[in-house]
Amino acid sequence: MKYMNEYRDPELAKRFLEEIKNTVSRPWSIMEVCGGQTHSLVKNGIIDMLPKEITMIHGPGCPVCVTPLYLIDKAIYLALNRDVILCSFGDMLRVPGSEKSLLEAKAEGADIRILYSPLEAVKIAEDNPDKEVVFFAVGFETTAPANALSVIHAHRKGIKNYSILASHVLVPPIIENVMEDVDSEIHGFLAAGHVCTIMGNFEYYPLVEKYNVPIVVTGFEPLDVLQGILMVVRQLEKSNAEVENQYARIVREEGNINAQNIIFEVFEVTDRLWRGMEIIPMSGYSVKEKYAIYDATKKFNITITEVKENEACIAGEIMKGIKKPFECPEFGQKCKPTNPLGAPMVSTEGACAAYYHYSGLVES
Repeated sequence: MKYMNEYRDPELAKRFLEEIKNTVSRPWSIMEVCGGQTHSLVKNGIIDMLPKEITMIHGPGCPVCVTPLYLIDKAIYLALNRDVILCSFGDMLRVPGSEKSLLEAKAEGADIRILYSPLEAVKIAEDNPDKEVVFFAVGFETTAPANALSVIHAHRKGIKNYSILASHVLVPPIIENVMEDVDSEIHGFLAAGHVCTIMGNFEYYPLVEKYNVPIVVTGFEPLDVLQGILMVVRQLEKSNAEVENQYARIVREEGNINAQNIIFEVFEVTDRLWRGMEIIPMSGYSVKEKYAIYDATKKFNITITEVKENEACIAGEIMKGIKKPFECPEFGQKCKPTNPLGAPMVSTEGACAAYYHYSGLVES
């Protein structure tokens, strides 16, 4: 497949690995921020092929994984108790809330629909004027333009029975949060290429200057990840700290200005609770007052407090890179994709799911 096979070439992968081996001279810890990059590392066996001096630390770049329990509980409550048509991307359905998942709520009779675009939810609202339709708007900056656009479309069409339950989180604040952690031993980052496709690279320059760490905007195919690692290692070995763009075939310095304009028409930056972690200042998007009738939290005036995570789940430590999935006592035991204790075991971008399916650590 053109534009994909070129980035999966085994011979080129060997060359990159050899160059990394010849460049590295001391131990370095590199965090790949995005769960898609984690899956690429584990699925393609890159983790095991890297020199022993390179330690890859898996970051919190899985928006499904960091969606707080109370928002999942709120979505379930809306679907079961408010006669709402709840729409969502498929990733969210099996993520456990405090008592059940959206999939279990659907089995109980809730009208929950899996969609590929929030604009489909606007059409459902238009076709069902007697029902409230809520789209569970989860994601990093990558999905924010489409979710914002759905609000704009509903507003322009005068559709008032549509709203979004927003749980957007932002990448630069979580990198800063990780670096501020006293236990952090991270020397460099692979930034999420798809986020930078929207937002550009400029948000990373202050982080590089403040923490003196290289940040390389990186794609998701095996060669992307290997080249990104090589670029970070080259900087570290020279004691450099710069923003570099490995994903230049997609990412532009300024990002997608039109997409950014759509985001900031509908959303404003706010503090956000990250599941398994804490409230991180100015790390999420909320719907502006101008579009309050499309904000499900305000429309339905539901107060659901945050509850404690399952005590057996160490997802917070895993998403901050403090521990690896296989260091959890319940990994592959009580916690499996069919019965997840936490979101990283069920999300397609979750580190636990990557290790469960691809590492060979769990017998099928």
